Amino acid sequence: MLERRYRRTGADADRLAWTKQLKTLHAMYEEKSHQHWRTKIADSRGNTKKLWHTMRGIMGEKPGGRCDESDCTADDFAKFFKDKVDSIRTSTSITPPQDIADTASHVINEWKPVTPADVEKLIGSSLSKTCQLDPAPTWLVKEFGNLLSPFITLLINKSLTTGCFPRQYGHAIVFPLLKKKNLDASQPKNFRPVSNLCYLSKLLETVVQQQLQQFLNEHDAMPSHQSAYRKFHSTETALLKLYNDLLVATDHGQVSGLCLLDLTAAFDTVDHELLLSRLERTFGVQGQAKAWFKSYLTGRTFTVLLGGKISQAVDVTCSVPQGSVLGPLLFILYTADLADLASKFNVNLHAFADDNQLHVHCDLGGVLSSANVLEQCITAIAHWMTANRLKLNAEKTELIWAGTRYSVASLLHGRGPSLTLGTDSVEVADAVRVLGVLFTPDLALDKHTSAVSAKCFYQLRQLRRVRRSLDTESTKILVHAFVTSRIDYCNGLLANAPSVWTDKLQRVLNAAARVITDTQKFDRGLTTILRDDLHWLDLPRRVSYKLCLTVYKCLHGMAPQYLAELCRPVSDIQGRRHLRSATLGLLDKPRYELETYGRRAFSYAGPSAWNSLPAHLRSQNVTINNFRHSLKTFLFSQMIHAAH
Repeated sequence: MLERRYRRTGADADRLAWTKQLKTLHAMYEEKSHQHWRTKIADSRGNTKKLWHTMRGIMGEKPGGRCDESDCTADDFAKFFKDKVDSIRTSTSITPPQDIADTASHVINEWKPVTPADVEKLIGSSLSKTCQLDPAPTWLVKEFGNLLSPFITLLINKSLTTGCFPRQYGHAIVFPLLKKKNLDASQPKNFRPVSNLCYLSKLLETVVQQQLQQFLNEHDAMPSHQSAYRKFHSTETALLKLYNDLLVATDHGQVSGLCLLDLTAAFDTVDHELLLSRLERTFGVQGQAKAWFKSYLTGRTFTVLLGGKISQAVDVTCSVPQGSVLGPLLFILYTADLADLASKFNVNLHAFADDNQLHVHCDLGGVLSSANVLEQCITAIAHWMTANRLKLNAEKTELIWAGTRYSVASLLHGRGPSLTLGTDSVEVADAVRVLGVLFTPDLALDKHTSAVSAKCFYQLRQLRRVRRSLDTESTKILVHAFVTSRIDYCNGLLANAPSVWTDKLQRVLNAAARVITDTQKFDRGLTTILRDDLHWLDLPRRVSYKLCLTVYKCLHGMAPQYLAELCRPVSDIQGRRHLRSATLGLLDKPRYELETYGRRAFSYAGPSAWNSLPAHLRSQNVTINNFRHSLKTFLFSQMIHAAH
C-alpha cells in the first residue's frame, strides 16, 4: 500500500516537473517570437511598406495583391499590358499631333559632370531597394560606396558628356499588382504593372533630375498648378488650396462645380516625340542635354516576372518609365499646358500628377451656364489629351456641385446639372474622394472623419489581438504608422470645425492611447495618459499645430506660392504699415460672412492661428526645428491649463 502510494507520488512529481519544463519552454518560445517581431518592427521604422508586411506577419495574414492564384502566365500579362497601351494609342491616332510653340526663354545645352564625392553622397541617401537586374545587392553597394564611387562617377560622366544612356539600363522587370484586394485575380485587367529598374540607372537619373530641376526652378519654369513630386508641395498643400477656394466661394454666396478628371494609363501612353519636342521648345532642353533624353527614352524594354518565370521581352515605344526617377518630372512637364488651357474658359485647374481637379464658381442663377462652360473646358482638355496621345476616361470622371445646404438644395434635382461629354454623361455624385479626403456637396467633413475613424478602429482592433506580443515602443511605432498618421493627414482642413466631427477622431486617439499603455476603458484618466505618458496633443491642438507650422513655412519660403499668397503680413499692406499689428508681425485676416464656411478657410484660419501665438514664436529668427519644439510646448501648456 505504502509502496503503491510512493510510486504514485513519484509519478505525480515527474508529471509536475515535466509540466513546469514544458511551460518554461513555451514561455521561452513566446519570448523569442515576441523579440523577433519587435526587432522586425524596429527595423521597419520609417518604412510603411515594410511595416505593413511585418504587421501581416504578426497577424498571420497572407500578403494581399498577389497574383499567384491567377491562371495567367507571365507572357499573358506582358501581352495584356502591351495591348492595353496599343489600343489607347490606336484610339488617339486619328487626331493630328499638337503643334508646340517655341516659348522657351532660357536654354540648357549640357549636363554638368559630377565628382566622386557627389556620387558617394547620392549612394548614401538612396533607398536600399534591390532589383533582380542588379549584379550586387544595393546594401553592398552602399556599404562600399567610398570604394565604388570613382568607378560609378566615370560611368555617369561618360553618359552625360556623350549624351548616351546605357542600353542595358533601359530594361525593366514588371510585377503585376492587384489593384484592390476584392478584385478577381484571374483577370489581367484587375492588375497594374509595377516596374523595377536597376540601381545604377536610378543613380544616373537622379543626377540628371537634380540638374534639370535646378534649371527649371531658377527660371521659374515649373507649372504652378502642379503639386506632385516637387519640393515643399504635397497632397496636403493641394487640398488646403482647393478646400480654401471652395469654402471662400461658398462664403461669398456662390456655388462651385468640382470635376475630377481620370486618365487611362496616363504614364504609359506619353509620346516620346512630343515629349522631346516639348522639352526643347517649351523648357529649353537642347543640344547634348536633349540628345541624352532621346537616348534615355528610346530602345526601352520590359519583361514580366510571375511565379519565378519571366516573359519574353516587350519593346516600349512610348511612356515615361514608371518606377524611374525622371518619369514623374517628365510627365509633369508633358502636361504643363493643361492649366493654361483651362484658364481660357475661366476654369481653375489644380493637379497632382495625373489627378486633375477642375473647379468653377458661380452665382446660384448661373449654374447652368457654368455647367456648359465646364463641359466646353473638359471637351477641349479631352481633345488636347487625344492630340498628345493621352486618353480621358469619362466613365471614371466625377462631379459634385458644392455650396451651402440651402444652395445645393435649390439646384436641379437638389444635386445640380450633370455634364455631357460626347456620348458619355457625367452624373452628379453624392460625395467624391479627392486625394484621400471625402468631399460632400455641403463641404462638411463628417463623412470623411467617420471613414477615417472606422479605418483607425479596425487597425486598433488588429493591434489589440497581438498587443501581448509587442513591447510599448513597438506598439507606438505601429500606432503611429497605421492610426495617428491617418488622423494627422490633412487635419488642417478641420480648422474651426464643429466638435461633432473632431470628437470622432479624438475618440480614436483615446483608444490608441489605451492600446499603447495597455490600459482598459475605466482605468486612470485618459487626459493623464495623453499628457504624462505619451505627451500627445489633443485633436484641436493637433489641428492648430498643423496650421501654425504651415503658416511658418509660407512665411519662410518653404511652401507653395499658392498657399504663401494667403498669408499676408499686415506690414506688407499699403496703408496699414503704421498700425501696431504691423510691428507685432501679425497677419491679415480676411473678413467672412458665414462662420460655418469662411471661418474654416485656410486664408482665415491660418492667419488667425498664427496671430494667437506669443511674439517670440512669430519671430523671423526662429529656425523650423526650434519652432516645432516651441510650438508643441506652447500648445501642450495650453492643454494642461485647459484640463485644470
